Amino acid sequence: MSVGISGMLVVVGLIFGFGSMVCCVNATKFDELFQPSWAFDHFDYEGELLKLKLDRNSGAGFGSKSKYMFGKVTIQIKLVEGDSAGTVTAFYMSSDGPNHNEFDFEFLGNTTGEPYSVQTNIYVNGVGNREQRLSLWFDPTKDFHSYAIVWSPKHVVFLVDDTPIRVHTNMEKHGLPFPKDQPMGVYSSIWNADDWATQGGRIKTDWNHAPFIASYKGFGINACECSVSVTAAENVKKCTSNGSNRFWWDEPTLQELNVHQSHQLVWVRARHMFYDYCTDTARFPVKPAECEHHRH
Repeated sequence: MSVGISGMLVVVGLIFGFGSMVCCVNATKFDELFQPSWAFDHFDYEGELLKLKLDRNSGAGFGSKSKYMFGKVTIQIKLVEGDSAGTVTAFYMSSDGPNHNEFDFEFLGNTTGEPYSVQTNIYVNGVGNREQRLSLWFDPTKDFHSYAIVWSPKHVVFLVDDTPIRVHTNMEKHGLPFPKDQPMGVYSSIWNADDWATQGGRIKTDWNHAPFIASYKGFGINACECSVSVTAAENVKKCTSNGSNRFWWDEPTLQELNVHQSHQLVWVRARHMFYDYCTDTARFPVKPAECEHHRH
């Protein structure tokens, strides 16, 4: 169920433990926040339920009407049922340009009876190759589940049903860049990626099972809306706490996971993660610099 504004405040407060806050945008309706970006005829939107369709002709996607800097974006998705091999359903944030920043959820379909994989990735200044993959502790095709990205000047947190599955910490003190100066849009799409998505591309999309349907509800953006008519520096200033405005993502208690969240992340990594770029010595004979410093 999509929560209202007051419900959103309560939910975020329970998760992250803050009291008062200031925020620029706090909305939950699809048409308030998003618009179709391609393949309009592959959309089905009734009430608070949105469905995206993938067939031989096209996939489909939507994007936010505005761009944001810092905050939380949430969406509830029920993934493609049955044989979904070759398909990818994505939920992500991204800025524009060749040196863009990006935070990705990519849900990789599979053959009937085999579990979905969830791949996360982070691009900083146009450079990605930071993939992690995990299995979920539930069947994401049977019901709606919540997927969220929390972005602050201190870290990026990926959440599944409020359980953290990945944390990317600001490590500028070690000379590493961190995405905090480019406004980002919020996007989702479904497309055919059978050249790589399922078992490294060995399993191809079976179009006899088309159309493939991803269903959405529970849209939420609680973030600082940015203006396209001002500089990036002005947007950074606008979205950073100061004497007159205090944003929830700058609260001291939110600068790192609490004890319970840290235990949840350890559990996810131990029980459900099966690929981490930091440990892939074939791809990275020299361990990536952030892996040397990152605690998660």
